[in-house]
Amino acid sequence: MAIFHLSVKVISRSSGRSAVAAAAYRGAERLHDDRLDRDHDFTNKDGVVHSEVMLPEGAPEEFGDRENLWNAVEAAEKRKDAQLSREVEFAIPRELTREQGIELAREFAEAEFVEKGMIADLNVHWDIGADGQPKPHAHVMLTMREVGKDGFGAKVREWNKAGLVEQWRERWADHVNQRLAELDIDARIDHRSLEAQGIALEPQDKIGPAASRMGVRGLEAERIEEHRAVAQRNGERIIANPAVALNAITHSQATFTPRDLAMFVHRHSDGKEQFDLAMSAVRGSSDLIALGKDGRGEERFTSRQMIETEQRLGRASELLAERERHQVEDRGREGALARAAERGLVLSGEQRAAFEHVTDGRGLSVVVGYAGTGKSAMLGVAREAWESAGYTVRGAALSGIAAEGLEHGSGIASRTIASLEYQWGQGCEMLTSRDVLVIDEAGMVGTRQMERVLSHAADAGAKVVLVGDPQQLQAIEAGAAFRAIHERHGGVEISEVRRQHDSWQQDATRHLATGRTGLAIQAYGQRGMVHAAETREAARGELIERWDRDRQASPSDTRIILTHTNDEVRELNEAARGRLRDAGELGNDVSIKADRGERAFASGDRIMFLRNERGLGVKNGTLGTVEQVTPQRMAVRTDDGRNVAFDTKDYAHIDHGYAATIHKAQGMTVDRAHVLATRGMDSHGAYVAMSRHRDGLALHYGRDDFADQSKLVGTLSRERGKDMASDYKPEQQFAERRGITFRERIVEIARQLPERAKSIFAGFRPQANRLESLPTDQAGLTDQRRAVERYARAAVDIGQMREQELPVLPHQRDALEKAGKALDAIRPHGTADLASALQRQPSLAREAADGRSQGAIRAMQLEPTFSK
Repeated sequence: MAIFHLSVKVISRSSGRSAVAAAAYRGAERLHDDRLDRDHDFTNKDGVVHSEVMLPEGAPEEFGDRENLWNAVEAAEKRKDAQLSREVEFAIPRELTREQGIELAREFAEAEFVEKGMIADLNVHWDIGADGQPKPHAHVMLTMREVGKDGFGAKVREWNKAGLVEQWRERWADHVNQRLAELDIDARIDHRSLEAQGIALEPQDKIGPAASRMGVRGLEAERIEEHRAVAQRNGERIIANPAVALNAITHSQATFTPRDLAMFVHRHSDGKEQFDLAMSAVRGSSDLIALGKDGRGEERFTSRQMIETEQRLGRASELLAERERHQVEDRGREGALARAAERGLVLSGEQRAAFEHVTDGRGLSVVVGYAGTGKSAMLGVAREAWESAGYTVRGAALSGIAAEGLEHGSGIASRTIASLEYQWGQGCEMLTSRDVLVIDEAGMVGTRQMERVLSHAADAGAKVVLVGDPQQLQAIEAGAAFRAIHERHGGVEISEVRRQHDSWQQDATRHLATGRTGLAIQAYGQRGMVHAAETREAARGELIERWDRDRQASPSDTRIILTHTNDEVRELNEAARGRLRDAGELGNDVSIKADRGERAFASGDRIMFLRNERGLGVKNGTLGTVEQVTPQRMAVRTDDGRNVAFDTKDYAHIDHGYAATIHKAQGMTVDRAHVLATRGMDSHGAYVAMSRHRDGLALHYGRDDFADQSKLVGTLSRERGKDMASDYKPEQQFAERRGITFRERIVEIARQLPERAKSIFAGFRPQANRLESLPTDQAGLTDQRRAVERYARAAVDIGQMREQELPVLPHQRDALEKAGKALDAIRPHGTADLASALQRQPSLAREAADGRSQGAIRAMQLEPTFSK
């Protein structure tokens, strides 16, 4: 993803530097240094893709030659500690092509430096890191004296102003964001991406332990010294203002432990003395908020800013939920349903309930839908209803491929949230009270971004519909905003799985959605779809063998190979491609300089697009098949039937498309999926990976990763859901500190809930000899069923944690309490009766959790007869 980095430093003789040597290194050239009477030869350096000297108006033409320029600079400086050049280094978004990155850097250098009278020696580097990912960046060496036709004059003091660096940082961010938005790339940078999050720290490159220990020389030693200098400056910033560390660490996690904090400070300080001072400053900061102990007994903390962000999110969601301004008349709803029926689309009971929920008048609607339950189809019908009432419907998602999926599945014009926010920042496409904003895959949106979007919608009077599944992949940034909003305001659930054709596979997907990964793996294992090999390498080979047989047997089916890491994806891509090559199904290989490095492509190859490109109509994650390829041009037929052709020099964000990471797959549907399980997976990744298919799944693993299937289940059942600072309340830790058992805790909660609610029915009990009838209206019946099922799922989840001797997580306790409150609102004393009934017949809990709740409801109604 795009990152922000812009740093400024001075090249000075006092540190033994030479401007000529620095210029030779940045440009990968051989330059003669007149002052030192020696050559600096860096022609063996790779990665320089653009190099030029940019002259301001009136500068001597001979300064356009790099060697002449920097020797003239050296000659103009007489002091032994002279400052020779100012260097600006900035990261170029890897989402851009080389040509786009070069153009962006040139435009920025021209506007910010050359037009101000500086000579800019620009070099663009497109290095490939050890992880195989490009690390594009630019070095701009700037002159520090005024320049005219006769050469250099006096130094320009205005160029030394402290505020100038901040101005360059802000303008580079604006420059990049404007270009990303123009290209419809789902990324955004913030010149305050450290500061705006309270992170007033300089970005630090990682220095490997070997490099830090060995006696390196030359430029590598210089790089390590620069790293240490940056770490020291960051340590000074933390000591001066410890809030910067707190807000940095909560960028990707809402809460943290003392160990998390120590590791962060260690990375951003230099030496034990500074580390101790920085840690002491943070521990004593008024911005450090203690939350108490988590389920593992570890102290957890957060930042004051994180608390305030969650409070703003809560206020925005409350304001939206309280409003009822977006009514759709019954006639509009019925018309939309009738038109859908004419097309052959008849909503199921759950889809119909969700449709009615999102088209009511409230300003906030929440839909939790399991994978493959037809959420987009329901939203398509809702779009027609909204539009018939005169509303404008807009869609958004975190990723480009998810936005594309929402648009294709529902007809709602959609874009990325980053693109939407950028437009708002420019005063364009602002929401109004006549807008309905649908956010898909909302579980992947972090707390800060969700707060910004909901606050904007609340201010504008718009309606927001959040659609997602908190059990699927978690937000990259801090928080679990979607889960928190759902727990606070409720919503509707769609649990009837439609993607898988076989009923037992639908049941398996429901197991995955409700955290019972072991039951899902067991179901597939009983049918011969879970395959163990001695090693991961052997498992990889068996997966490719099975994939190849499946491909030949059902050539018209769609399929994907999924795994956890990019390294595994590359291995699998190469192996799968080798099978097609051996079968004579690929044309001649053509070497392409792709964004991730050199790749061979041929006609017949599967390809994945890795960056949104509005002009081509592709998104990050779009799949297709290569039809023609030359070193300069490629023609692809995408899986949705479109023909796409492009010059590889203009668009090189491509890779082979036989395999993909699980993160790329959320929102994807194929006929068959082949999954290689590795140790980095968890329940969220397993859920996504094992629910992409319609017809078939093959799950492979190596015994060097998992000794047996029970170890596989243990790893793929790991709960790594993100938390909120508001998850931690002193009363939520009370039971664990007292050692109360699972059943005792459920009963305790159940008995307390009616008292907390202070219901007007307190003290009233139904007659023991009279069985309460089910609610007569369909809505009441549905609400009661859902409440019972939610309570049962929460109870079973907590039970599983206890059985595995794992700590119960705060959000699991919250889910149980919230489900209980919802049930009591429908049936006074219902929670207490249900908890007692589940104690008597534990099997009813699993049945209700799986959606078969009639037995639990009947037992709940009978429970008063046992308490007489």
